[in-house]
Amino acid sequence: MEFLRPATWAAALEAKAAMPGAAPIQGGTDMMVEINFDVHRPDALLDLNRVAELTRWTTEEDGRLRVGAGVPYTRLIDELGDRLPGLAQAARTVGSPQIRNRGTVGGNLGAASPAGDSHPPLLAGDAVIEVESAARGVRMIPAAEFYLGVKRSALLPDELIRAFWMSPASGPQYFSKVGTRNAMVIAVCSFAIALHPGERRVGTGIGSAAPTPRRAVAAEEFLAAELDWDARLDPEVLRRFGELASEAASPIDDVRGTAGYRGHAIGVMARRTLTWAWNDLRSGHPGRRAG
Repeated sequence: MEFLRPATWAAALEAKAAMPGAAPIQGGTDMMVEINFDVHRPDALLDLNRVAELTRWTTEEDGRLRVGAGVPYTRLIDELGDRLPGLAQAARTVGSPQIRNRGTVGGNLGAASPAGDSHPPLLAGDAVIEVESAARGVRMIPAAEFYLGVKRSALLPDELIRAFWMSPASGPQYFSKVGTRNAMVIAVCSFAIALHPGERRVGTGIGSAAPTPRRAVAAEEFLAAELDWDARLDPEVLRRFGELASEAASPIDDVRGTAGYRGHAIGVMARRTLTWAWNDLRSGHPGRRAG
């Protein structure tokens, strides 16, 4: 197996174009596990750690945050937790401190696992993924269009993930995750919510309860039509939102949980996160739970 170590982004794109089967690594927290267990043997490893621009984030002219694919979870929590609270909450649940020091949202996106913790808040927050190839240049892919199947994404063989773009939270955001224990665990299922009060809409994201991460579109549309933003949260609206969120999932039975349990848990987490976010909105306090 070859080991490629470009020093610049341009060199990385050239290397990927020349060897589309090369697997990019930054922290290697997913890839090295697959190699060690002989699940995946790429033609080469494309080490991106020397590409400094991937470790930077900026605020762009339109107000959105552009976060390099190599920004580790710990920096996302420490430096962007106040602006991307839902994503920061999800980042706090990723593995151990050592994994959070090395792992990245870019790596989570590249792996495209349905259980990836960053995917639900990216969906709820309307993230856009910036990818690039040497031949075609930059493509901007909305998160809702990025996931195509189990560990399959919209990335083409010669493309690399450069960054993700996301607006700072305009309202409370929450992420909730069910696991077989409290820490260092792959999600049995997860759910994220983002309130956008200026637009009077709610974004959602479901994880580990379908072949891909996905939004609960019918639940979002229901809230857009039925939610009274100037009143207390109607229990019937809350109940129906949970039902529609659960119906948006298409879970399976596996070693971590049954399909029935996952569907039930998605409904519970949807109701809880909406309640937390709504209470924060009404009280004027930002969301802080890391559940």
